[in-house]
Amino acid sequence: MQERLRPLIAGNWKMNGTSAALEQIARLKTLLGEAGNIDSDVLVCPPATLLERASQRAQGSALRIGGQDCHANPSGAHTGDVSASMLLDAGASHVIVGHSERRADHGETSETVRAKAAAALAAGLVPIICVGETEAERLAGTANQVVGEQVKFSLPETFGETPIIVAYEPVWAIGTGRTPTIDDIAQMHAHMRQLLVARFGKAGEAALLLYGGSVKPSNAEEILRTPNVNGALVGGASLLADDFFSIIVAA
Repeated sequence: MQERLRPLIAGNWKMNGTSAALEQIARLKTLLGEAGNIDSDVLVCPPATLLERASQRAQGSALRIGGQDCHANPSGAHTGDVSASMLLDAGASHVIVGHSERRADHGETSETVRAKAAAALAAGLVPIICVGETEAERLAGTANQVVGEQVKFSLPETFGETPIIVAYEPVWAIGTGRTPTIDDIAQMHAHMRQLLVARFGKAGEAALLLYGGSVKPSNAEEILRTPNVNGALVGGASLLADDFFSIIVAA
């Protein structure tokens, strides 16, 4: 039986939040403080415009702040992009790379994602590498193949002492209120674990495999007790501190 890994509950705010949303960071900090020892790591990834202020609000607590994307290059003529070192400088500890919305909206390939993850590692950030199949791929019976190829080509070889974090987010479940069955989640996470152990050995055994895709307070406990599910990447339910805290408690 796999040794229990300390879960990571991460919130992805996506393109949501202005200055007023910082009150949710303050509220979450208060909730975590009142709860005492929480047996999970907690991360919120706000828009880049809020990252530094969110980091300042989170100071003095266990709450960590992360970015939602980074460029593969450390600097240069890339108007509108943000490098991993910039995120680190603004107070980030982690960064999401390869989210399906980036893959779909910006045409990011797994090779692009791998370069971004390597840049994050080089800058001192922990990348959360996202993978997942579309509904058409699930119905065609190719979900394992699609996710397996994304895992193979999206992860760099340079993890070293940095923990490997992979988030499985079936594209058709993101923001739809629909989730795979628990058996489907367990099967995919077992598949990813097998691939990571074969490639990285003990580091693959210790990798955190997060589930994402319409995680909410009502289903979090069942999902989080599924074998090889070591946390969650939460979208809409992370925008309100009380909802997000309910998921943290479920872990």
